Amino acid sequence: MFWVYGFEVVFSLRISIDDIVNIDYGFVESYLSRFLRSSLAASGMKGFVVGVSGGVDSAVAYALAVRSVGVDRVFAVVMPDKNVTPDDDVKDAVSLVEGFGGRYDVVEISDIVDAYVKKIPVASHGDVLAVGNLRARIRMCILYYYANKFNYLVLGTSDRSEYLLGYFTKYGDGASDIAPLIVLFKTQVRRFGEFLGVPQKIVKKPSSPRLWPDHLAEKELGLRYEDIDLVFFAFFDLGLPVNEIPSVTGVSDDVVKKVLHRYSTTIHKRSGILMPDPKPVVEQIVSSVYQKIRRG
Repeated sequence: MFWVYGFEVVFSLRISIDDIVNIDYGFVESYLSRFLRSSLAASGMKGFVVGVSGGVDSAVAYALAVRSVGVDRVFAVVMPDKNVTPDDDVKDAVSLVEGFGGRYDVVEISDIVDAYVKKIPVASHGDVLAVGNLRARIRMCILYYYANKFNYLVLGTSDRSEYLLGYFTKYGDGASDIAPLIVLFKTQVRRFGEFLGVPQKIVKKPSSPRLWPDHLAEKELGLRYEDIDLVFFAFFDLGLPVNEIPSVTGVSDDVVKKVLHRYSTTIHKRSGILMPDPKPVVEQIVSSVYQKIRRG
């Protein structure tokens, strides 16, 4: 027995992934569309630019934006690296945007990545993680160039699962002006994509940041998104104690601990820039100024 939003709750049955994904996606679209339209109006910007990769998150973010503010106010940038990006991802991304009648550019980034690696004394293509994150940050820079050029906002594509896991690159795919999908778990994003008319090939495609060859999210994480989402839902939304999560969700104790460990060790990725309190320094300056005033 425990409390959720002021209600006493007793679980006699397990919760399943169906309890998470079977929601009213018409309500979700209405809620997020209002958020996008009002945020855009408040910003004074003219539209959204979004990096479309051929994966489900970026496809859903793009489709949502188009349906929210109109296709003429959304620009897609496809940014493959020929060394790591499968041709099918590029085709899927372009096909998605063309299916909505949208505008897009394809910017191949392998030469840009190579230029960085050649210029940085300590860099090597063997630094798989560092170069992978470099790719994400190069893509961020390109998106912000388009945003500056068009007076647009950069539309983020992160979902709630990956945000809570810290499974994103700081100042790479984690950098954006607005992130509407942050309220949806990965499993919900897939269902939402179906609702929005995203092609099944993209909706069902295994998730991958494509930061290095054959990069797959679940393989790197060692976790299934169905389990990740159940654990986060039970912990954050139902407020279950950690030791009760396995019996309620059917997710093993080891997996529960692994998911929550990733959350706790990536807090720094969600907390922004660490800054000292300016008050002690300000007090020194103010004290000096007052002394100067008293001395005339």
